[in-house]
Amino acid sequence: MENKPKRGSFTGQLGFVLAAAGSAVGVGNLWRFPYLAAKDGGGLFIIIYLILVVTFGFTLLTSDITIGRKTGKSAIGAYTEMNPKWKFLGVLTFFVPVIIMTYYAVIGGWIAKYMVAYLTGEGGAAAKDGYFTSFISDPVQSSVYAVIFMVVTAVIIYRGVEKGIESCSRFMMPILLVLIIFVAVYSLFIHHGDRNGLQGFMVYITPDVKGLTVKKFMAVLLDAMSQLFFSLSVSMGIMITYGSYVKKDVDLNKSISQIEIFDTGVALLAGMAIIPAIYVFSGLSGMNAGPGLMFISLPKVFASMGVFGNVVGAAFFIMAVFATLTSCISVLEAITANCMEVFHTDRHKTTLVLGIIYTIASVIISLGYSVFYCKIPLPNGTVGQLLDLMDYVSNSFMMPFISFLSTILIGWIVRPQWIIGEVESSGVRFHRKQLYIIMVKFVCPVIMIMLFLQSTGLLAKL
Repeated sequence: MENKPKRGSFTGQLGFVLAAAGSAVGVGNLWRFPYLAAKDGGGLFIIIYLILVVTFGFTLLTSDITIGRKTGKSAIGAYTEMNPKWKFLGVLTFFVPVIIMTYYAVIGGWIAKYMVAYLTGEGGAAAKDGYFTSFISDPVQSSVYAVIFMVVTAVIIYRGVEKGIESCSRFMMPILLVLIIFVAVYSLFIHHGDRNGLQGFMVYITPDVKGLTVKKFMAVLLDAMSQLFFSLSVSMGIMITYGSYVKKDVDLNKSISQIEIFDTGVALLAGMAIIPAIYVFSGLSGMNAGPGLMFISLPKVFASMGVFGNVVGAAFFIMAVFATLTSCISVLEAITANCMEVFHTDRHKTTLVLGIIYTIASVIISLGYSVFYCKIPLPNGTVGQLLDLMDYVSNSFMMPFISFLSTILIGWIVRPQWIIGEVESSGVRFHRKQLYIIMVKFVCPVIMIMLFLQSTGLLAKL
C-alpha cells in the first residue's frame, strides 16, 4: 500500500477563518482596491463591488472551500474526484499559483523595503522622486529583498498547517486589523490648507456618475470583478487547499460570511486610509496615481504629514507586509499541497525544493527591471515587463477562464446539490442556497466568459 503524506488541519473555525482571510487580505486590498475606487467613481465602484461580493464572491468562495473540504484534496486531486474527465481543470487551477508565486515575493520585497525605510527613520528619502525606480532597477537590492521575503514564506510553510500557517495568521491578522483602523481613523482627522480628511472621505464614498455611459459602467463592472478575483483568492486553488484542511464540524456557512466580511472590510478601510490622505495633500489630481499610488504617491503624503508621517508610514507598511506575507503563504501552500499529493512527498522535502525553485524565480523576475529589462506587449493593449506578463497570464487570462469552467462543472455536470450537501453536512441550513444555484448555473458562466473576453481584448473586437 502506497504511503501518502499526512495532511494537516486547522484547529477549528477561528483558525481557518483567520488563515483564509489572511490569504484573501493582501496587496489587492491595500493597493489595488483604493486606486480602482479612485479611478472608477468612488462610491460607484464601492456599491458595484459590494454587490459582486455577496453574489459572485460568495458563489466562487463557497465552491472552492466546499470542494476542498468534501474531497479532502487540493485542486488536481479534488477536480479529478469530482469528475475524472475534468482533471485538466485541476491542472489548470494548479498552474495559477505556480505562475503567481514567481512574482509575489518580489512585490513583497518592495513593500518590505519601504517598511525598513520608515522603521529606520528614512521615510523622507522614500518620498523623493525616483526612489522607487532606483530601488527596483538596482539588481542587488531588489533581489535581496525578494529572496528574504521568499525565505520567510518558505519557513512558515515548512512548519506546517497548524504551527506555520495558522499560528502566523493568528498573530498577524489582529495586528493588521488594528493598524489599518489606526491609519484609517487618522486619515479622517488630518487637514492641510483648506482641505481635510472628512472631505476626502466624502470623495471616496460618494458615487460619481457624471458622464456615466454603458461602456464606462461595463468598464467599472469588469474592474470590480477583476478586483474580486485578486482579493478573495478564488479560482486559483488556494481556497480549495485551505478548505481541505477544514474539519467536518466547522460551519462553512458562517465561515464564508466571516471571510467575506473580513476581506471586504479591510479593502474598505484601506480606501478610507489612503484616499482621504491623498486628497488632503494632493487634491483630486493625486487620485489618479494608479498603480504607483502605494510606492510613489503615499510616501509623499506621509512626508507632508510632518512629525507623524514617519509613524503613520511605518504603520501602513508593516500592515502591508503582513497582508502580503499571509497571501504569499497561501500561494506557496497551494503549490506545496498539490505537489505533496501528486508526488507523494512529505512537506519538508517539498517545501525545500519549491523554496529553492521560487527563490531563483523571484530573483529572475526582480531582475526584469534591470538586467533582464524588456518591453513586452500584452493582449490587453498595455506594455509591461516580466512581472506584468506573469500577472496578466495568471490573473487576467487564466482565472476568469477557470471560473467559467468551474461553474459549468458544478452547475451542469456534478450539479449544485454536490456543493449544497457538503455545506449542510454539519447540520446547518444553507441560507443562500437558491442564490447559489442561480449564480452557479446561469449568471456566473455568462459573466465569467465576458470577463475572459474583455481581459484578452477579444470583447472589443466583437
